[in-house]
Amino acid sequence: MRLTRLAVVALLLLPVIEIVVIVAVGQAIGGWPTFLLLVATSLLGAWLIRREGGRAWRALEQAVRSGRMPAREIADGVVVLVGGSLLVLPGFVTDVLGLVLVLPFTRPVARSMLAAVISRRLLAQTERFAGPTVSGQPATPAWEQEQTPHGPQRSSTSDEVVEGEIIDDED
Repeated sequence: MRLTRLAVVALLLLPVIEIVVIVAVGQAIGGWPTFLLLVATSLLGAWLIRREGGRAWRALEQAVRSGRMPAREIADGVVVLVGGSLLVLPGFVTDVLGLVLVLPFTRPVARSMLAAVISRRLLAQTERFAGPTVSGQPATPAWEQEQTPHGPQRSSTSDEVVEGEIIDDED
């Protein structure tokens, strides 16, 4: 939830920050140069999406052909797509963020951040459906947990002995 709130706040503040930066750049270099710079960065973004996206796609195809899991290539494709989209948006702050995501020498940092976010989300989803997990011990599936008004609870069957008779149907 914390990440969602942070994203909402960032999306609300981003246009305000972009306008402030555009006005500041416009006062420093003039209106037309600022406009031309914004158009140039959008064109650069479109070109970089095409170039780096093509490279990421070829790397993905190569990984699939060689029979290995293309996790890195998929992450690169996502990072390039998001970065290029940020470059196409008008604004200098989004341009800087987009360049960081698109450039090959800064992409590994963005890729590792993406992996960390996805790992946290997957762990949170796992805990939501299977309960808290302890390293080395399997989680109790949700369908094996007792349902209470407070959500699923692990059943306490460790000391419970059930007596019975095994019936073999093959006889």
